[in-house]
Amino acid sequence: MKLLQVDSSVRGSSISRKLTAQFVATWAKNHPGSEVIERNLAVTELPLVTDEFVGAMYTDPAKLTPAQKEALAVSDALVAEVQSADVIVIGAPMYNFSISSSLKAWIDLVVRVGKTVIYGAQGPKGQLVGKKVFVLTSRGGAYGPETHYAKFDFQEPYLRHILGFIGITDVTFIHAENQLRESAAASFAAAIEAIDKAAA
Repeated sequence: MKLLQVDSSVRGSSISRKLTAQFVATWAKNHPGSEVIERNLAVTELPLVTDEFVGAMYTDPAKLTPAQKEALAVSDALVAEVQSADVIVIGAPMYNFSISSSLKAWIDLVVRVGKTVIYGAQGPKGQLVGKKVFVLTSRGGAYGPETHYAKFDFQEPYLRHILGFIGITDVTFIHAENQLRESAAASFAAAIEAIDKAAA
């Protein structure tokens, strides 16, 4: 069993990192012998998608030039990590009602035509079926469906859609909400409790 841990906060002591650390600790305790791959996007150099990258992505792999191979190198490594993982846990702080730029860059490099999604006569088909993903978020306010700010949540809907696009539909979200409110501690504790149950 292989677990991929993806952290996307720019802050080393962020709430979302505490959540993923808790998940991994509980996971390792309950799954002895499992392997954990750590991917810290704050320290990973994530190239932006360029014209050269797109050209290389649509080129026959046998005909790639050295420059094209270099353009795809980081993406190839990230895709390989996702492909090899049975379970993925993503730490995702909410930035401006959505996700961090580093997580978006990771997504842009992982969603690859010909690798993680293939277009056929019936349209796109995600290739990463059978994997389970846990998305652990930290949010300053509350954005649940019953709240006034639910319409501002562009984080969970987007992540659910893009993960489903590459074939991952078994996705569990655990939110530590109200982290800039008086109820921060209670919300964090509830998230930790949910994480321990999920990781077990």
